Amino acid sequence: MTEEFDAVVAAIRDRVTPDDEERERLRTVIERLTQRTEAAAADLPVETDVVLVGSTARGTWLAGDRDVDLFVRFPADLDREDLEAYGLRVGREVLPDGREEYAEHPYTVGEFEGFSVDLVPCYDVADATAIQSAVDRTPFHTAYLDERLDDDIAADVRVAKAFLKGIGVYGADLKTRGFSGFLTELLVLEYGGFRPFLDAAADWHPPVELDPEDHAAERETASPSRNDEVGTADLAFDDPLVVIDPTDPERNVAAALSAANVARLQHYARDLLADPREDRFEPDEPDPLDAAAVREAIAARGTTPVAVTFDAPDLVDDQLWPQLRKSRQGIVAELDRRGFDVFRSESFADDRAVVFLELAVADRPAVERHDGPPVHVRDHARGFYEKYAQAGEDSSAPTSPPYGPFVADDRYVVERAREFTTARDFLASDALFEVALGAHVESALEADYAVLVGDDVAALADDFGVELARYFSPKP
Repeated sequence: MTEEFDAVVAAIRDRVTPDDEERERLRTVIERLTQRTEAAAADLPVETDVVLVGSTARGTWLAGDRDVDLFVRFPADLDREDLEAYGLRVGREVLPDGREEYAEHPYTVGEFEGFSVDLVPCYDVADATAIQSAVDRTPFHTAYLDERLDDDIAADVRVAKAFLKGIGVYGADLKTRGFSGFLTELLVLEYGGFRPFLDAAADWHPPVELDPEDHAAERETASPSRNDEVGTADLAFDDPLVVIDPTDPERNVAAALSAANVARLQHYARDLLADPREDRFEPDEPDPLDAAAVREAIAARGTTPVAVTFDAPDLVDDQLWPQLRKSRQGIVAELDRRGFDVFRSESFADDRAVVFLELAVADRPAVERHDGPPVHVRDHARGFYEKYAQAGEDSSAPTSPPYGPFVADDRYVVERAREFTTARDFLASDALFEVALGAHVESALEADYAVLVGDDVAALADDFGVELARYFSPKP
């Protein structure tokens, strides 16, 4: 398979490598954009400099990409409020039609001569361990890789990025939770090329720990009395892949990466090595399902789908998706606890947000068993018995147990009225707000939401046909 693999990689390399015309076009745009940014910053009452970062700075961008990341560095002793205000002021002047985005602090996104530009303020700190904002590290990442990436490794980085995009695991945003560009570059550099990276990933046994600059050894030298504690484990990372930031030993570059995406990389690495082909480097977007197809999928599975739909909170994706994930996990946990056995679940979002749940059990009996303590545990057993015996005598109590207390095996048992006999009843009740929900999701639900059950979820196909296609035809 080696010759076949090499031929595929060579074809992909040719496809994703920018040609001379594209390189010159990018160089010209960056030069004009930098001059424009420097001119805008010259009117500020502080000294600044402008730094190109990201894949365009490192020569690892893919042909056809039109993204430029430009950082404006401000003095390290500048107040955060001033940094934000000055950064946005420069952004508005350079990109007058741009918009404000927000990560740890605001920055400007816009278009410039056909390129998508992120104009980001940061602090000019001495090194990456002295950062005041997460973005302060980025110029150090660029400098680090600029010294180490040669043309061959850069070419293999581009191939790796195309592969990760093709299998759907590229991007460190909190929706994707995949491989960032910097992480991809470090991995290809660490293993010495695209093929060695795939070979290694195919055999990973998470947690995998990589330390490109051997920071653990530095710690051991600095603190020899801690020999039993040194190593990447000493940094207290609990992630499936740990790649110690070569510029900041306290940071895992792969912290945003999910275990599922590590596993997907392993699956597709083995797949490509066994059967090299170019289509593995292209995203496989499914055709959207229409309402009829959704109903057919539901009928074929014999499960009960349930969807909670509401207006999506007005948040950037990196704030929205963690809240959707937390809310979905909280709802799933509570439905499982109540005996509805969630088969699988997912979240969708655009202007509307959806928590989609597939239940193995749709209805539960009117009563549920509640086990008390063993009879021989005298004090606890007596308290349990008296509590439910009294409740049984109180005919006005809406939740009086219809049966018991009685002895089953060696303990007291009651069979009490179940609070909710269907998932719909639970999801439509105030009890939904007792589960762990994201704060903004909870507010959106309090404003208004709908619960769809069974064939009614087919109405989601109009807005989420592709997401439903992925759900009902899952791939690794």
